[in-house]
Formats: sequence, C-alpha cells, structure tokens
Amino acid sequence: MSLNWKEINLVLSELELEGMRIEKAVQSSFDTLALRLYGRGASRTLLFSLAPGAVRLHATSRSVPKSDRPLRFAEFLNSRVVNGRIESAAQLGQDRIVRMVIHRGEGRVRLYARLWSNAANIIVTDEGGTVLDAMRRLPGRGETGGGRYVPEETLEQNGPGAKGQARGDYGIREFRESGKEGTLSFNEHIDAWYAEHGGALSLEKLREQARKNCEGSMGRIAASLERLKAKEAEFAASGRLREYGDIILANQGIIRDGDAWLLADDFFRGGTISIPLEGGKSPAAQAQAYYERYQRAKSGESEIRAEIEAGEKELAALAEGLARLLEEDNPLVLRKILANGGTGTPPASLAAASLADRKRPGLSFRRRDWLIMVGRDARENDALLRHHVKGNDLWLHARDYPGAYVFIKQHSGKSVPLDILLDAGNLAIFYSKGRNGGEGDLFYTQVKYLRRVKNGKKGLVIPTQEKNLHIKTDPKRLAELENCRMEK
Repeated sequence: MSLNWKEINLVLSELELEGMRIEKAVQSSFDTLALRLYGRGASRTLLFSLAPGAVRLHATSRSVPKSDRPLRFAEFLNSRVVNGRIESAAQLGQDRIVRMVIHRGEGRVRLYARLWSNAANIIVTDEGGTVLDAMRRLPGRGETGGGRYVPEETLEQNGPGAKGQARGDYGIREFRESGKEGTLSFNEHIDAWYAEHGGALSLEKLREQARKNCEGSMGRIAASLERLKAKEAEFAASGRLREYGDIILANQGIIRDGDAWLLADDFFRGGTISIPLEGGKSPAAQAQAYYERYQRAKSGESEIRAEIEAGEKELAALAEGLARLLEEDNPLVLRKILANGGTGTPPASLAAASLADRKRPGLSFRRRDWLIMVGRDARENDALLRHHVKGNDLWLHARDYPGAYVFIKQHSGKSVPLDILLDAGNLAIFYSKGRNGGEGDLFYTQVKYLRRVKNGKKGLVIPTQEKNLHIKTDPKRLAELENCRMEK
C-alpha cells in the first residue's frame, strides 16, 4: 500500500525539511534510499522506498543498513548533494512528485521523488532541468544523465487530474497501532505500520521468504548428503573388490579365454561365488583391474567422508542462520540480507574470505576483481573441480600436454574480459609440460560442459563445446600475475 498525495503532504508538513543539512546518503538496495539530515538541533533519517506496493517517504527511527557494495546512486548523492541544505521541499500539486531544492556551495540541484506505485523513481537535475543522475536509469523516458526532466511543465499544461496525478478523492488513512492513539506523529505511525504490514517490507513476508530460501538450500544439501552416504556405503564395501582379485589369482588354472564369469569357492566368507570377468584379459590382468578399483574406492572414501562432514556443518549453519533471520525485527536489515542472497549464515567478511582462500588448493591470483585458480597436479585439479567451481566458471587447459587446470570464477551478468582470459591462458601454458616452448594451444569451456571419465584417473575430464586459443607466454604478464598471487 503506497502513500497517496494527501498523506505525502502530511508527512512533509510534519518533517519541516527546509533548512536541514544533508549529512549522508545511504542506499540499502536498488529501491531503498535514506538521507540522514540534521537541523534545528536534531537529526533524522528520511526514508524513500520505491518498492512496488510500498512506495513512500517518511522519517524512520529504524537503522538503514548500507549495501555491502557501494551503489551508484548513493555514491552520486554523496558527491553532489551531501553537505547541501534543503531550501524547499514540497509536493507538486496532487501529482505525488516531491521536489527538494538543495543548495550547496555556489550551485543548486533539484531532487525529485516520483512516488508512483508502478513508475517510482528519484531523479536529480540541475536548475535548468538537465538530468544529472537517476536512481533508476530509464533512457526511454529521458531519465538518465543528459536527459531532461521538468515535471512542473506537465503539471502546468495539463492541470490536476492528468495521467499519473491523483484525482483528489483520497483521504488520510489510519496507520495507527492499537494502544498508541495520540502518542505518535503521522510519520511515526507510518514507520511502525510499514515495518509490520508494509508489503515488500512486511516482516512476515520477509521471514517467509527467509524460511523458503533456507529450507530450499537445506533440502538440497540433505538430498546431496543422502547420495553421498549411499556412495560411502558402497566404498565401505570396497574390500570385497580386493577379495575378488585374490580369488581370481587363486583360480587362474580354471579360467579359460572368453569366460564371462568365474565360479569358485569363496575362501573369505564361505560358500561359492560368481565373479564377473572382462573378455580378452588374462587372469592376472583381471585381478589387477579389481585391485585398481579397490584403490580408487579407498581413495574416494576419504574424500566422500570429508564432503559429508562439510555438508553436515553447512546444514547446521543454515539451521542456525534461519533462526537468526527469524529473530531479526528490522525489515530493512532483513530485506538487505535476503536481497544479497543471504541465508543468515555469517557474512562473507574479509576474514571469512581469507579463510576460504587458505583452504583452497593450488594457486590463486586476484586480478582486479577476478579470481583465477590454478591446480598444479591431479589432486589439486580434482579438488578445485569438486569444491571450488560452479557450472558457469571458465576452465582452461593446455592442449596435447599434461598440466594445470586453470579456472576463472564467473561474475553474474558479466563476460570474462579478454585480458583476464589471456592471464589465465598464460598460466595454463606456464604450468603445463609445454612451458619450455614459450607458446601453445589450449582449449577452454564452462565447467558445466566437462564430463568426468567413468573409472578414470582422478580429475580426468572430457570437455565439450570447447573453444581454442593459441597463447604466446608473455614474461611481463606472468610477472604482473606473480604480484597478484594470493598468499596462503
């Protein structure tokens, strides 16, 4: 439920914004902005919400968290309007557009908050109406840098009742909470009401979303754990493979070329046993194949156990995180966590990232904001594949030479820049058996197009949809990468 024009006027009359100084702009998300103001011996926070169904402005006593990453519009405001004073703040007629004239230094800017439910925006212009920036850049409407926005002209031409304007038949609704009649201002009632009932900012809706996010993740982890435990049970029985090899060697004399099965006494467990054989192999080779399968299973058993332990820890962390989310009573904080994909587990702080880096095998390089990982042998290649990359990450490997798997962590919605691809290509050649040639071919594809070889060596994959790249190693580039290498 968004505010109507009469409610907006009442909010502005209570706030008396004229003469207040803007101390800071804080943007929690792409549709929530707060201005911290000071004047007449007091400070206050003015909240703008562009969320569909909850478009409004009012003072808030609740903390407004910053985004984990600086958002463009807040950065713009902090550079252009912070330390400016509000000369005037008023709604344009009944149009639900609030205009604030801000004086800073020798110049003035206008901040327009268009509080329409389906087309809300905050736009800053110079005194002539040229758009300096907008919270939502809409080139089709001219609401982007260099465009023109002067809503006063439309209001003067069309008068009240034009499209986008209120008809004047709205009243001021009751936002009062039981037991608080007469004790709070209209702004305070709105702040409290939206915290409890406010559509996109409703605590109950946000908590339900948190529950859905966490339980979805928990369900996927639980299903994965079931599969891992079933595989662990298979590996636990791997000792039987070694017994098969021993029985085959003990019965070499009765095995004939072309036999598909060996029927023999089971001197380990009693009775008789049928062991499948592969055509064309000698008894010794048949036994060796079972011994190799036994060794792979034993190696895999410890890795599966580690994965199970990690999954169980993650499941417990998600359960604790969900409990923390459900206890959070500030809708802005909760909404920010959910908007960033949070599940209540501790945020990815620098310390947490550092810990993850220490656990990551191989070498890691951070070039600008891109992470490149290098596995130098089969064990590191396999560990990176299993635990540290996702389907859209990029995989590179030297063609015709054994060597490193190189991965580039993908950024959502971005293509890998050419210079980052060349960095990774140089590393793929340098950490391969072909490094002495100074150049070589490599292929690259996304991780989701890699297929593991059944019963193959650790880390062995077959790529599909791969592309080719010829790299001449660049000593200068490699030296720069060495400076970007992350310490363990």
